[in-house]
Amino acid sequence: MIQNRTLQTERLILRAWQESDAEALYRYASNPNIGPIAGWPPHTSVENSREIIKTVLSAPESYAVVLKETGEAVGSIAIMTAKSEIHTAQIADKECEIGYWIGEPYWGQGLIPAITELLRHAFEDLQQTAVWCGYYDGNEKSKRAQEKCGFVYHHTEYNKPVPLLDDCRTEHFTKLTREQWRQNNIGNNQ
Repeated sequence: MIQNRTLQTERLILRAWQESDAEALYRYASNPNIGPIAGWPPHTSVENSREIIKTVLSAPESYAVVLKETGEAVGSIAIMTAKSEIHTAQIADKECEIGYWIGEPYWGQGLIPAITELLRHAFEDLQQTAVWCGYYDGNEKSKRAQEKCGFVYHHTEYNKPVPLLDDCRTEHFTKLTREQWRQNNIGNNQ
């Protein structure tokens, strides 16, 4: 895996999280509409967010989603491989899973290019053969984002443990192969 790489879209920079991002992370991750629907509890303080930057968000291929216009981190996106500690899909070697969230004020603001750039990175730079993504029952925004990026429904798992919330949920999994991604990009570039 390539670590500490910076990726860019027209409006976004995807870069490693920094401790100086703790206040921005807390601003968005303390919102109860963000974490629980993604499987984690809301952040409780700036110090809690700083600790999560040091422990969870310091993993390889974990990126802050930063607005070029303001330089503020407004979300998070990451690639998890079969070797990663955090992933929920059953993935094989040369496959990965992505997870993401965007702060509520930025929902519907056209930030899907963060996902498409991470897909490009996964397939072209990291040579992955498939990318998985999941969403919990009821998370229609995430479902629509995955569909817009070309992910195809694969399967559903019921009563799936969500350890950080001490809960069980229904999780739907989508998958995008490198061939599907290439076909989608050929069609989008014509």
